[in-house]
Amino acid sequence: MKHAVIVNAKRTIIGKKSGLLKGVPPHFLIEPVFRYLSTNLVEQINDIILGNVVGPGGNIARLSALQAGFPLSVPGVTIDRQCSAGLEAIRLACYLIQGGAGTVYLAGGTESCSTSSFPGRARFSPENIGDPDMGIAAENVAAEYKITRDMQDQYTEMSYARSWNAYESSLFTDEIVPISNHVIDEGFLKKRNIKQLLQRAKPVFQNQGTVTPVNSCGINDGASAVLVMEEQTAKEYGFQPVLQFVDSEVSGVSPLLPGIAPVSAIQSLLERHSLTMEDIDLIEINEAFASKVAACAKELNIPYEKLNVRGGALALGHPYGASGAILITRLFHEVKRRKNTKYVLAAIGSGGGIGLAVLFKAYN
Repeated sequence: MKHAVIVNAKRTIIGKKSGLLKGVPPHFLIEPVFRYLSTNLVEQINDIILGNVVGPGGNIARLSALQAGFPLSVPGVTIDRQCSAGLEAIRLACYLIQGGAGTVYLAGGTESCSTSSFPGRARFSPENIGDPDMGIAAENVAAEYKITRDMQDQYTEMSYARSWNAYESSLFTDEIVPISNHVIDEGFLKKRNIKQLLQRAKPVFQNQGTVTPVNSCGINDGASAVLVMEEQTAKEYGFQPVLQFVDSEVSGVSPLLPGIAPVSAIQSLLERHSLTMEDIDLIEINEAFASKVAACAKELNIPYEKLNVRGGALALGHPYGASGAILITRLFHEVKRRKNTKYVLAAIGSGGGIGLAVLFKAYN
C-alpha cells in the first residue's frame, strides 16, 4: 500500500468576523496559502480538496485554484462536513494517495464568515430529533457529562495562557503566510485579562447555563491547507515528510450532543490499532467550546499536558471549514520542533453529531 505523507502546512492569520479580513472572500483567503505550498510543484498537483461551510456556494476549490494562477488542468472539489470539513479534506486526500488515484494534493479549508451571504446557519438535524444551535448543544454536553462552569473556565484560562505563550515565543510564525500584509492573528493584537473576563462573564445561551462568550470560541475568517504527497514521490521531489497518515475514523452521535462526537471516533481508531491514550504524544481537539474539550478529555482520560499544547480556537478563533486544517498545521510544526514523537491525533465534533479523528505517525 502506498503511504500518504504531509510535507508542508500553512495557514493565514485568523481574523475576527468584520475584522482584519472582513473584505476578503474565501477564494482570496486561501490563495496565498496555495501559492506558498505549490512553489515549483504546481504542474504536479493532481487535485485540490477544500472544505467550506458558509459559502458563497459553488466550487470554491476550483475557483481558488484559478485565482492562484494554477494551470487549467488542476481541478478542485469543495466539501462540507461542517466544522470538520477541513480535516475531512485532508483525510480524503490521504486515502486517494493510498488508493493510487494520485501522488500530490493540496487539502484544507477556507472560511469567510465576514463575507458570507447566508443570513443564518444551515439545518443540522430534523425537528423530530432536535436541531439545537451549537451554543445550546455545548450546554447539553456540559450538563450530560457534568462539566461545570469552573471546569470550563479553568480550561479556558489554561488555553489562553498557552496561546499567548506560543505567540510571544513566535511559535505561530512558522505556521503563517502573510495575507494583505497581516502576519499576526487578530486575537493577539490586544491582550486581555482573561481571569477577570471569565469571572465577569454571564451565560449567553441559557439563563442558568455554564457556557459564556469567554469560554466559547469566536466567529472568524481564515484559511489553511497542507501539501499531501505519496511517500516516494515526496522524496523524489526533495521533500522531507513530517507526518505519515495512519488511519482515520468518522462516527455519528446524537445531534443534541455534537461536542462529544470525537470520543467514539477516537476510541474506535485507537482500538483498531491496539493503541491507548498513553501511546499518543500530541492531541488537537478543536476548541469550539471549553465544555466540549473538557468533556472529551474527561471521557478519554486525556492528560492536559498533551492536549492542545499551544492553545487553540478559544484565543485564536474558529473559521469553521478551515479549523480542521489548522489543527493539522499546528501538529505539523509542533512535531518538527520535537524529538521522539511517535503518534499524533486531531479530532473535531461537528454540527449534526459527527465526530472525525485522524491519526498520524511522526515521520522519522
